[in-house]
Amino acid sequence: MRCQPSIHTTVYNWLKIKQTCLLCDESVDTPLPLCAECEADLPWLGSHCGVCALPLAVDGLVCGHCLKRPPAFSRVEAPWRYGFPVDALINRFKHQARWPIGRLLGDLLARHLAHAFADGLPKPDLLVPVPLSPKRQRQRGFNQAQMLAQVISQVLDIPQHSDWLQRTGDAPAQQKLDAAARRRNLRGAFTVRPKAQLKARHVALIDDVLTTGATAQQLARHLLKAGAERVDVYCLARTPAPGDH
Repeated sequence: MRCQPSIHTTVYNWLKIKQTCLLCDESVDTPLPLCAECEADLPWLGSHCGVCALPLAVDGLVCGHCLKRPPAFSRVEAPWRYGFPVDALINRFKHQARWPIGRLLGDLLARHLAHAFADGLPKPDLLVPVPLSPKRQRQRGFNQAQMLAQVISQVLDIPQHSDWLQRTGDAPAQQKLDAAARRRNLRGAFTVRPKAQLKARHVALIDDVLTTGATAQQLARHLLKAGAERVDVYCLARTPAPGDH
């Protein structure tokens, strides 16, 4: 089924000299449809855990959960906290197929990663988007993680493989579940396909939002078991701890 939008399909005229900000509708003359004022007002992540990117009061620390139970992935990179207006943009992208918003978010994530690589973050050998179940992908019409991976791959020249991971079955959506239920919901939910060439490779998982980290943990375990040397997670936003606003 070829319902996944191609990065080569024109969903927005990125070469226009004059365009409007996708948040405030003011005219902008920047390469991306986002004005400087709206970009500055985005909920930038700030101080966070050096492993899972959980927002913290002080930067440069590792959260208690990661100290007690180190995750299978090595590091999470995310530019934003999951809050307004990023949460609204992600939902419009995912659930209303607003592909220009997805392209903008992917470009901003790629720019964030480029700065992180320049600051010493190891650049991965390849990108692998978190898969959707076949039923959910048919309903939605595309996989938002795959589209983000395509943008990052194009901008940063990192190969991406959207067919190396497979989601089996149609478990309930993770957003409706608490942390324990999310872990139970993911048992046996993913497989690594035989075609995947992962031995001794540094892999970056691509997703839109990291909440409890249950999906990233499960997939990282599968990728490491299949031979990957390191697994990082790149996403648009990280949710704060419950009660932390």
